[in-house]
This record gives sequence, C-alpha cells and structure tokens, in this order.
Amino acid sequence: MGHNQLSITDQRTGAQYEIPITDGTIRATDLKQIKTSPDDFGLMTYDPAFLNTSSCRSSITYIDGDKGILRYRGYPIDELAENCSFLEVAYLLLNGELPSAAQLDEWVAQVKRRTMLHETSKKFLEGFRYDAHPMGMLISTIAALSTVYPEAKNVHDAANRRKQITRLIAKMPTITAYCYRHHFGLPYIYPDNDLSFTENFMNMMWKMLEPKYVANPILARALDILFILHADHEQNCSTNTMRAVGSSQADPYVSVAAAAAALSGPLHGGANEEVLHMLDVIGSKDNVSAYVKKVKEGHGKLMGFGHRVYKNYDPRARIIKRTADEVFSVTGLNPKLEIAKELERIALEDEYFVKRKLYPNVDFYSGIIYEAMGFRPSLFTVLFAIPRVVGWLAQWEEMITDPEQKIARPRQIYTGHDERHVMAMAER
Repeated sequence: MGHNQLSITDQRTGAQYEIPITDGTIRATDLKQIKTSPDDFGLMTYDPAFLNTSSCRSSITYIDGDKGILRYRGYPIDELAENCSFLEVAYLLLNGELPSAAQLDEWVAQVKRRTMLHETSKKFLEGFRYDAHPMGMLISTIAALSTVYPEAKNVHDAANRRKQITRLIAKMPTITAYCYRHHFGLPYIYPDNDLSFTENFMNMMWKMLEPKYVANPILARALDILFILHADHEQNCSTNTMRAVGSSQADPYVSVAAAAAALSGPLHGGANEEVLHMLDVIGSKDNVSAYVKKVKEGHGKLMGFGHRVYKNYDPRARIIKRTADEVFSVTGLNPKLEIAKELERIALEDEYFVKRKLYPNVDFYSGIIYEAMGFRPSLFTVLFAIPRVVGWLAQWEEMITDPEQKIARPRQIYTGHDERHVMAMAER
C-alpha cells in the first residue's frame, strides 16, 4: 500500500477506497466514487466559507499562518518591503522574477504611458453626487472601463491581457485621486510622468496652486511600502471573487470591479477604517483597560486583531509598525497611536487574547498611518485596492492560463422541500 494514499472504509457499504494524496491534499472529485448505489451521485464535501478547501494551484503567494510567514514568489515580504519599489514587486508578482534594471525601466515606462483616463471616464465620475463613497465610485468606474476597452474581452490573447493589466495598474491611482477631488469640488490633476508611482498619486491627490508638486520622500516611501504589503494575500475573499468571475471569461475590468466590491466589506478591506472607529470609541490611553474588559465580556470586538490565516503576529503588521515611526517623524504623532500601542501591549500580555491567538494584523496600524498622511478614512479601502489590483490580476492571469480551471460552480447540499405540487388558489 502506497504511503501517499488515504484509505477509506465506507461503513455504510463496507467498501474500501484508496484516494491519492498529492501536495498534502486529496481531490474532492475522487470522493465521487464513494457511493451507496450505482445511481448515487457520490460523496461530496461540505465546507462553508472554504475553511479547508483549495480551489486552485498557485505559485504567486505563500503564507504559513502558524509561523507568521508571507512570501511573494518565494521572497520574504520584509526583504521586498525593505529593498524594492512597489512597481518592482508588481513586476515580480506578474512575471515570477524580479526585474533587471532595463526590465524595470521598460515596465515603469509602460505604466506611465497609461496613467491618463479617457475624458469620457472623467465625465462619468462627475455624474456621482459630491458625497458619494469613493469605493462605490471606484467600483463603478472600473466596470465602465470595460466599455472603453472592448478588446479586453479577448482574454486568451497574451499580449492583449498584458496591455489591459498594465492599464488597470496605471489607472487605479488616477481614478482614486479623481474620486477624492470630486468630493471637494476640486479640479482633477493630470498625471505627472516625471514622478514615481506613489509620488504621482500624491500629486494627483493634493496638488493645489504650486507649479510643481513635491512629495515628502519619507511619506512617498512609506506609501510605497504599504502598497507592497497589500499587493497580494493568497486566496482571500476578493481574490477568490476575481478568480470566480474571471472563470466565466469575463474581461479583467468587470472582474476587478467584482473583486473590489468584495474588498469593500468591513470584514475585508474596510477593517482598517473600523480600527479607527474603535480607537475613537476608546478615546484615550486611560480607557484601554476598561475597553478590553468589555470585549472579554462579549461586548464589542477588538478590531485589527486576529486573522483567518495568521495564528501568529501578522508579518505585515511588524513592518507597518516600523514604518509608522518614520511617518510620524514627518507628520507629528497621531494621538491614536498611544491608544493603539497600549491596546496592543495589553492584548499581547492577556491570556484571553494570547490563548485565542489574537495578534495585531495589517489593519491595526495602517489606518493610523493613512490618517496621519492626510487620507480620509472613507478612502482607506480604495487605498487597499490600488496595490491589490496587482495581485488580483496576477491571480486572474494564472487562472486563465491554467488548463485545469473551469467556470466556478460549487455544489450545494439541498435542504428545501421534497417534490410537491401546486394547489388551486382556493385550496391554499
């Protein structure tokens, strides 16, 4: 009997089955052979929220939640954050290797050539109310780009795919900045291709009457690091949505719009905004102990702590915590930081949270940093989407080119009525 097999005895029939084990997994379809009769569909697995189901093979991102490990294409996240720019990491995620100097120059040039929005897309944005939520504006505008670039529907053309991928990465900061300025009734600022990716984004956000916007290099680098940390995170809710919608061969614009819609929820991309709300509720460092006591008693949640995957300190949170000190050296100390540090200190020492492996995650400090840099909380989820579009698109392209992938169509366990018949109205 092979060691890479799972032996199953069906107690209902007495039949025995040998199921192959590959990469520590069994194929769910191999369970279909386990039947009680020839006309039986076969055994299925039931896994709400995909807690223990792999839906794909991927070579993009590796996570070991128990050990607190995150790697892009094999590279530890801390090395990438320390040594690379965001567009270098984007190239890595899309192509599998870090670029040479010449490759990076060409890649950056391709992105810069595509940062402009079509003028009709600008008018589309102007149709939103002044107080429209930026995430709704972003989702709608990305979906609308599908009509601007109809050739994007040819998803099996590799060159065409890469053109649309580059366009989406290039235009995300432009759309975000326009959503922000629309809220305040400010004129839109065209991209400045003399600037880096993050400097240009800050220029489009905050340029006023000065002839040339000059971003603070510490803040621009901090934003670059934040973008690197958020670029991909394996098969999370929005990435799973990107793959599911893309599996129907929908074009990348509507697929990204769907992924962004998934990201918009408070349990996903909106979590860092929820952290700020929590810190506002706490109010001061002196109130932290009382708040923690309430959480332990079942009243309220400790936002920014715990993660579906990480059962150790989120490696991204460590990097963000270091970045925060650099940001505050420029912006001045955000008073929420003292509350956050005290909350972290108490939670990491309290057996209640340690036992439940509730460690700070990436959302705990990112919102505080964004607020200190001048971003409004309503924009936080959009800031998440700017870099995450790279991961979505890398995962989408991997799915499109994987011969095993078909249109996503999960099974269900039917729990409704058995067959019944329509009665006449008078008899109901």
